[in-house]
Amino acid sequence: MKKSTRTLLAAALVLGVAAGPAIVPAVAATPPAAAASQASTPDLSAVIAGLPRADATAALVRVGGTEGSWRGSAGVHDLESGAPADPAARFRAGSVTKVFTAATVLQLAAEGRIDLDRPARSYLPDLIPGRYAKVTVRQLLNHTHGIPAADFPGDTVEEWYANRFAVHTPEAMVRSATAKPREFRPGTRQHYLNIGYTIAGLLVERVTGDTYERQVERRILRPLGLRDTYFPGEAAEITGPYNHGYQTMRLDDGTTGLRDVSVWGTTDGWAAGDIVSTTADLERFTRALFKGGVVRGPLLEEMFTLPKVPDLKSGDPAAYSAGLSMKRLGGREVWGKTGGRWGYNSAIASTRDGARTLVYSVNSTDAKGQDMNPTALGLMVAAYGLPD
Repeated sequence: MKKSTRTLLAAALVLGVAAGPAIVPAVAATPPAAAASQASTPDLSAVIAGLPRADATAALVRVGGTEGSWRGSAGVHDLESGAPADPAARFRAGSVTKVFTAATVLQLAAEGRIDLDRPARSYLPDLIPGRYAKVTVRQLLNHTHGIPAADFPGDTVEEWYANRFAVHTPEAMVRSATAKPREFRPGTRQHYLNIGYTIAGLLVERVTGDTYERQVERRILRPLGLRDTYFPGEAAEITGPYNHGYQTMRLDDGTTGLRDVSVWGTTDGWAAGDIVSTTADLERFTRALFKGGVVRGPLLEEMFTLPKVPDLKSGDPAAYSAGLSMKRLGGREVWGKTGGRWGYNSAIASTRDGARTLVYSVNSTDAKGQDMNPTALGLMVAAYGLPD
């Protein structure tokens, strides 16, 4: 990463861990060993000290692996009561859903029921038009398909909030996207979008004759004992205990402030971003995934292989594989996936060898902002170090 970018990241980190009283983690174990490249980064407890603050109202964190483990929580369950955040709370994990979807597709590929090099249209001829006839399943998973995003009503967070209970079907989203011209020739660029995973979820349903949700439950959630992870469907409220999420927006009186956005439908995300989980479940899933306990054999390497194409917008090398993304932090490759829904940011991450894993949920007040939330950014850098 360029020096200027690294400087900006360090500055953002300072803002993210600005003054606040020290906290005692809700649960603590042996702190992770500090690598030399991380000597100047703050510790994890310092990053979440002082919550709630302007950028976040709560945070739940788990670090594990052979280098040591740590657990902590900070902030409040809700701003009205001021009660401490529940460290076992469920939260919207957003695009972390894509890791579950990719793993399910790769399992089906291992069974010979899906061919990654076969055009997606051959599985879904009624939904994918001829202009996208050459898009392969692999390209859906690594965002090199060239299909644009679906259209949704609204241009501002206030308008999206007004439409928060709207129900979007995956078929309608695919038709909206594929009615438009392609962004680029498939396999020549990378553009991170949800639509490839919406199609992948429909592909799972077509080849299994089952719902996408039941397939993920049968293949991943039940075998791993992820009892607090579920798909909400059309339900707008999180089932079970959760810490409230808030979003900065224009309020009814015309002022700008925080609105409770915990109750918000997620059908626009579906197989790309609607899963609800906990840090404990996601930590268990991350450990199993990186050890080869979810996707086995050669197909696991699809999740750790970046396509050799440039990013559509930045021109930088592709950063997304099938389900995961990669950044070099603290002198080593860190693989994982972040997610964002209104009021919530989340992430799973690990070194390839599983030496250090990180899972967090941050109740961000800017969860869909252009820049990474300062608290979330601080946790990533504290766990792994600054970008190379």
